[in-house]
Amino acid sequence: MTVEIDSNSGFCFGVVTAITKAEEELAKAGSLHCLGDIVHNAGEVERLRLKGLQTITHAELENLHGVNVLLRAHGEPPATYDIARRNNVRIIDATCPVVLQLQRRIKRAYSEGLEAERNGGRKPLIVIYGKNGHAEVNGLVGQTNGEAVVIQDIGEIDKLDLDRDIILYSQTTKSLEGFREVVAEIGRRKKTGKFEYFDTICRQVANRMEKMREFAGTHEVVIFVSGAKSSNGKVLYEKCREVNPRTYLIYDETQLDPSWTRGAETVGICGATSTPLWLMERVKDALENEVADVAPESAPQG
Repeated sequence: MTVEIDSNSGFCFGVVTAITKAEEELAKAGSLHCLGDIVHNAGEVERLRLKGLQTITHAELENLHGVNVLLRAHGEPPATYDIARRNNVRIIDATCPVVLQLQRRIKRAYSEGLEAERNGGRKPLIVIYGKNGHAEVNGLVGQTNGEAVVIQDIGEIDKLDLDRDIILYSQTTKSLEGFREVVAEIGRRKKTGKFEYFDTICRQVANRMEKMREFAGTHEVVIFVSGAKSSNGKVLYEKCREVNPRTYLIYDETQLDPSWTRGAETVGICGATSTPLWLMERVKDALENEVADVAPESAPQG
């Protein structure tokens, strides 16, 4: 059995930057706080915890003073920075540049809407296509003082006031296909007012999807490695499964089932943008050791 790791899988550059900043600070100080899991992968979080990275919640941040806190790639709302200033907390900002640019665009659109309202007009409704409650989305909504409306799919368009002007953005890790469906449906339903939309999906993630589908189609079995909290992982896993029904989702090598690969000659390993390479390599080792441990059939007695 040949086992191959997808070369396009694993950490995106935003996650790589955040982990690099964390490791550099840990090497200097020996300890560091991180607001939320640095990445949606329990194995990587544990690896960094052993180096001194302590994950904290927003509630805990409010009671910390004079410490160093890393902001992960997902980004944070303005309120987080306000708390840090009040508490003399030093921020190590690892917000992904793509997310940071999107935050600025939304904040500018919201400010322009406020100005229009002050001049007697009506603010446009800012809509974000994304996962409600996701860390990145919380940061984006925060740029609008909590006024932006989040929709997860076309089924939630009903909650929008379609009589207002609408400006639509997307969470950076959502699928292009889903975004286009939302754009088309809002455009179909909207009868009055302006509708502007901006494709703000990260191309490193979007392009990865098609390459991963190609990879999944060239192997008999695909093992997809992703943390339980990874939204990106759920999306990519489903895309692989559309191409190859023999695609299985696991968190680590302990969840492998020998029956999945029985009789297969080629097995591919994929991962989310939050899946570390070392974890996919561990899965590869486990699969190869599993094959090596299978004893050859005994020769017939005669």
